[in-house]
Amino acid sequence: MRSAARGVRRAKADTKADMAECGAMRAVVQRVSSASVVVDGQVVGAIDEPGLLVLVAATHTDGPAEAARLAGKLWGLRILHGEKSCSDIGAPLLVVSQFTLYGDARKGRRPTWQAAAPGPVAEPLVEMVVDELRSLGAHVETGVFGADMKVSLTNDGPITLLIEV
Repeated sequence: MRSAARGVRRAKADTKADMAECGAMRAVVQRVSSASVVVDGQVVGAIDEPGLLVLVAATHTDGPAEAARLAGKLWGLRILHGEKSCSDIGAPLLVVSQFTLYGDARKGRRPTWQAAAPGPVAEPLVEMVVDELRSLGAHVETGVFGADMKVSLTNDGPITLLIEV
């Protein structure tokens, strides 16, 4: 009887976790003193002053509203020195697509990527985040969607947050 009850609780927890993964763009945000992205030996995006490195992922149910909310949240997030935001001091952002933020390793040792939106859905959403940030006045550098990227950073603090919108 105990194991059956435990199984029901586990199933409910899995269902709640699955529901939490849907409909929320994810971002890992790091306060950095500098950061860069290299593809095929070439720097494709870099910030050489204090700002934010943002790893962004989308799931199947995300759309333009989530992209706009995420951009607004990033632009106004008060985690820079003196509790300032990028919008307060004009700090740059380096935005990198990162579908592995939706990796699920709750079962077994090999993560699944089922919750991650496929490239044709995710790429325009990541671009919408970047475009919205720029329309708000942000200086934004980027990686290359779908590329094998080498990301380097100097985490300042360290401060690292997981944001879902």
